[in-house]
Amino acid sequence: MTAPTPADASPDATAVPPPSPRAHRRRLTTEIWIVLGLSLGRSGLYAVVNLVDRLTAGPPLADQSTTLNPSRSPRPWLDLTYQLLQIGFALVPVALALYLLSANGRSAVRRIGLDRTRPWRDLAVGAGLAAVIGIPGLGLYAVARALGLAVEVQASALNAAWWTVPVLVLAALQNALLEEVVVVGYLMERLRELRWSAPLIVVTSALLRGSYHLYQGWGAFLGNAVMGLVFAEYYRRKRRVMPLVVAHTIMDVVVFVGYALIPPEWVAALGLD
Repeated sequence: MTAPTPADASPDATAVPPPSPRAHRRRLTTEIWIVLGLSLGRSGLYAVVNLVDRLTAGPPLADQSTTLNPSRSPRPWLDLTYQLLQIGFALVPVALALYLLSANGRSAVRRIGLDRTRPWRDLAVGAGLAAVIGIPGLGLYAVARALGLAVEVQASALNAAWWTVPVLVLAALQNALLEEVVVVGYLMERLRELRWSAPLIVVTSALLRGSYHLYQGWGAFLGNAVMGLVFAEYYRRKRRVMPLVVAHTIMDVVVFVGYALIPPEWVAALGLD
């Protein structure tokens, strides 16, 4: 029998040593910047520049508008294709965040509470959060518009087609997954690993949420930052993202689909066109 080689006798001799705590923190920090740079951090920077553009363009914010779900082609089948592609690619950062959180064989969806272990409770909590956040949010938007602190937001400009409502529902779900998984689940877990204090983690998540809504004006920043505080604090206490996804989806569906179903004459009468 052949005698074992030194490498065979001591397999740990060539093992890579674990990184130092400092190197691990540096790697996590770099990872966070990459994930945010590919997703909502990038959106936040664009929103800041867009707000500066709006503030220096001449017309006041109240006289400007933005469209959340624009049509991308006059041909319905191409428009549908573009919409589905955008929704699909927007979810890639979600997949990346979940993949990174699943290191060492851990289940990312269980880690951040994105699983379906409590469907009815998550639905009830999500609906409650949607009511608590959504109704005052509409009031805040109206006040911000009256004070000239928000642009006119057109929730949908899709051409009427059989797929309009399903696409708007998918867009709402995509927004919810992207924001709640990345800004709440992923970011808060990583900042917790970096040993940030709980209040700082909650405020950071909330400010990031507000930042990428700045293109809608100061009112949207404030409203979404408050929503971010509530959602981040809920996650800090419960460690479940699913109710937040449910709440966010409900709010966006109400806004997107409700706007799309308003008759054109009502839109004109309300000054929303």
